[in-house]
Amino acid sequence: MVCDRCIKTVKEVFNQHGVDNAIVSLGLVIINDDTNVNMESLRTGLIKEGFEIVVDQDQKLVNQIKSIIVDAIHHQNQKSFKMSDYLASKLNRSYSNLSHLFSQIEQKTIEQFTIEHKIEKAKELLTYGEMTISEISYLLDYSSPQHFARQFKKTTGITPTEYLKDTRRKKLDTI
Repeated sequence: MVCDRCIKTVKEVFNQHGVDNAIVSLGLVIINDDTNVNMESLRTGLIKEGFEIVVDQDQKLVNQIKSIIVDAIHHQNQKSFKMSDYLASKLNRSYSNLSHLFSQIEQKTIEQFTIEHKIEKAKELLTYGEMTISEISYLLDYSSPQHFARQFKKTTGITPTEYLKDTRRKKLDTI
């Protein structure tokens, strides 16, 4: 789950399957042990909506990493922090361990995943038209507007200025 709509949809699926007391947050659902639920029916309902139940511990950790990155970039608007230190402190694990596991499971690095989300956030901000390219680069913690523009072009194939003329945003849950 990567957005509020995802949380709402997952809550609805749980409610439809008789689980009214589920606590749903980004990448995590908590239900009481005494809740009687048909897991196969619930799994089918979630799959219909594009979600899956993750039981594997490594996959759970990767999903936590994704949720933390998405939350940090899309919801907190924090700047000037090192993502590697932030992840390591939030998950109480070494970044090296997290990075290796993430790359192994996702076939991309944490840095690539982070860049993809920064670029999607930049597209959103560019679309709104309320901030300059310099302000966006600062907000997303780029060292300079030029660095931001180079990374934007490398990722999208067009410059931020060209993007303003041709909007190509992705849904967060497809990244």
